[in-house]
Parts: sequence; C-alpha cells; structure tokens
Amino acid sequence: MHPAFPGPVYDGSRLREERTLFDKILVANRGEIAVRVLRTCREMGIRTVAVYADDDAGSLHVRLADEVRRIESGGPGQGYLQMQEIVTIAKEARANAIHPGYGFLAENPQFVGLCEESGLSFIGPSCASMGNAKPKNKARSLMKMIGIPVVPGSEEAIRCTDGDDLDKAIETAEGIGYPVIVKPSGGGGGIGMRIARDREELLKCIRHACVRGTRAFGISSFYIEKFLPGVKHLEFQVLADRMGHVVNIGHRDCSIQRRFQKLIEETPCPALPCLLRTKMGVAAVEIAMALQSDSLMTVEFLYCQDTREFFFNEVNCRLQVEHGITELATGIDIVKEQIRIAAGESLPFSQEEIRSRQHAIECRITAEDTSKNFLPCPGRVTRLHLPHGLGVRVDEGIVEGSEISPLYDPMLFKLLTWGRTRDEAVMRMKRALRETVVEGVRTTIPFHLNALESEKFIEGTYTTRFVKRLTA
Repeated sequence: MHPAFPGPVYDGSRLREERTLFDKILVANRGEIAVRVLRTCREMGIRTVAVYADDDAGSLHVRLADEVRRIESGGPGQGYLQMQEIVTIAKEARANAIHPGYGFLAENPQFVGLCEESGLSFIGPSCASMGNAKPKNKARSLMKMIGIPVVPGSEEAIRCTDGDDLDKAIETAEGIGYPVIVKPSGGGGGIGMRIARDREELLKCIRHACVRGTRAFGISSFYIEKFLPGVKHLEFQVLADRMGHVVNIGHRDCSIQRRFQKLIEETPCPALPCLLRTKMGVAAVEIAMALQSDSLMTVEFLYCQDTREFFFNEVNCRLQVEHGITELATGIDIVKEQIRIAAGESLPFSQEEIRSRQHAIECRITAEDTSKNFLPCPGRVTRLHLPHGLGVRVDEGIVEGSEISPLYDPMLFKLLTWGRTRDEAVMRMKRALRETVVEGVRTTIPFHLNALESEKFIEGTYTTRFVKRLTA
C-alpha cells in the first residue's frame, strides 16, 4: 500500500467477508453525523431510514437516505429528542436497528432501554453497559478502586432537588478549592459543564447543569471536580465486542477547545512521550473492561506536561465527533465496527495488528463569528466549494443553499487531512482551508488558519488555554 494512502493496517487475511448484518437501519440524527452513518450503511449494503424535523426537510441527510420519515411531535429544535416517536417510526419502517450518531439520544439510557423493549438493536452500548458508566461519578469511583488517578472532586452524584446535597456541593467545592467545574452526571460533549470561581458562580453552575443534564441525558444529578487549567486533553478510542475482546485503536489530542467544545484535533499527540502513550493506552483498555464495555468507548484523560502526570477525566460510550482522524490514522471504519458489534460480530483484529501509520488533523468548520467570541451565525449558505485532493477528507452536512438554523449546533462540516508526517498533514490542512469557500454565513476558517500558524501549535505543546490566549 502506498504510504500516503490510509487503509487497513491489520492483516487483510483476517477481514470477514462483507455481508448484510441488518436489513435496515434508522439514523436518529441530523447534519454531518447522519450523513457519515448513512454513507457507511450504503457501503455495507444496508438500507436506511432518515428522520427529519420540519426545518430539515431539504437537508443533505434527507436526500441521501433510502427512506425518509417526518418527526411530527416536539417543538422547535426538539424533534430529534422525541424518543417514543422515533422508535415508532423505526418499527413502522421495519428497521432492525437505530444508530443515534452522537449527541441527542446517543447517551440516553432511557432511549437505549426503549429500543431494547421494542425489539430494536441500539447501535451502541447495551443498557447494562451504559448503566455502568452513568452517572459519570460511578466511573470516577470505579477508577479509584482499580488504581487509576482521578481529579479531586465529589465522591457521589449530587441530587439537584436535595437541599442537604447542595450543602455538600458547596462544602466539596470549598474543600478542594476554587476554581471547580460542575458536570452533569449523564453528560458528554461538554454539555452543561461550567466553571465556578466562587460560591455565587457555583450555585449558578449547579442550576445550569441540572437543567441541561435533565434535558439532554435524562439524568438530573451532577458532580464537582477541581478545574485544572493549562493541561492537555487526550482521549483514547476503545472498541469492545460482546465476546469480551477489547482493543485500543489510538489516541487523539483534543486540547484546542472553547467552552468545552473541541475545535481542532490531531493524532498522534505531538508532545506525548511514547512510554506514557503506552501506559495511558493500557489504562484505557483496563477502564473499558472494568466498565464492561460492549461497543465503542472513548476514555478521556487530562495530562500535565510539566509533571508528566495524567488523570482520568470521563468516559463517553458513543461515537465522537473527531472519530474520523483515528480512521485515517489506522484505516479502521469505526462506524462499520459499531454496526458489526451491535449485530453480534466479533472484532476482526487483535491489539497487535493495530498500527497508526498516518498523522491526521481535523478542523471543525462551524457557522460562528470568531471576532465576536464565536457568536453563532445562522443563515443561508449562498455559495459552497469544498476542497479536494490527496490527503483531504470532508465530512459535510450541508450543500449550497442549506439553511443554518439557530436551533441546532452550528456545525457545517469537518475538514480532515492526513500525511506521512505531521508537517505534511498540517500543510495539507492549510491548503484545504484556503481552497474552501463558504458564503452567506461567517465561519471559523480564519480562526483555524491563524491557529495553525501559531507558535504553540507548531511546537505541539498547546493546552486547553490555547484558544483564550490566541484570541486575547
């Protein structure tokens, strides 16, 4: 295989013959992730059903699906949260399984249980497996038991409606010292997380976490951790089948973020010593095994470069936005493996067969004005030209003429590049960003070009403070 082309790096003789595992899958999401899942289903010969809210009737994911069904209930921006209606649509369409993508219903135990009760396969963790990782403070407690270092914080979930628990929250925060971070127990993707620097801010953060956690994940409790500024945010991608096989397929540096939303990711981390990389990878597999993972799991760590210490942050048992760079580095189609695992298939490779042979970078292109603190910029995309060429991948959710609604995440598309070296991947990303044309809405492309030219990025030593310092 030409070294500039990513592809399977495990032994091809062990690849299974492609066959249809499900007859039909309903994709319970929208935008670029729905398009991503639909494309893999088509490659696997599986028919698809897309659901859509009224404001998404002309969306790209609707155009690409074999069948489309309108979500009739739910107010503006709430259609994709209608669990019972989505399950009913899946059964009426005679789908065998539901793929939730990420966000919305991907980490909602209630939705997983509803699928299982309705005889539908949920393409993700089983209800029992998800229950081991939620509330997320349960995972923290387990990490302590198996000897994985954790960030100081609350030992148990704190109930939003219990006055005594709220007093304990204040006591915990003041015991570990401000600033602290408040996290919904069922959370993921930075949803509902906020930093408190004093008691007054803490109470506001708690109210926010309770409302957002209940709405997004169906879990109203929260927990508190010491906020560690200026660290690297690293995550390890783990795959586990239902026969007990667990493998680590690589890590990602996700430190460039604002308001806990990632902006640029790369693999491998350019500033992580090999020995620590191995140690963290082993820990990630141990964590997945301890949580009895039976699907896709991402284990997140906070890494202090000065002391070379790492701490467990959280686990997410769903597809991550940035999964594509791991695919480019290893040649493994993560969505395809998700589907196969849900259908009862075993992993087609061992840990020894997995190699990361490319450097890959992702820039999330969103409809935001970076000159105004990333203010969302809804509107109509009047002109669109996406980049092409060797070493470039685009995961898009829009076409020319798409309306960008203020009701949803402002993600337009993900731009990914890869190369034999980091420098080659970075140069391809700069070229791809400059080739991209989006008119009608403001985008984060100027930020990305500026970020890639910065000294800290070039050195690879950037931390979670990167955006604040770059835009100061």
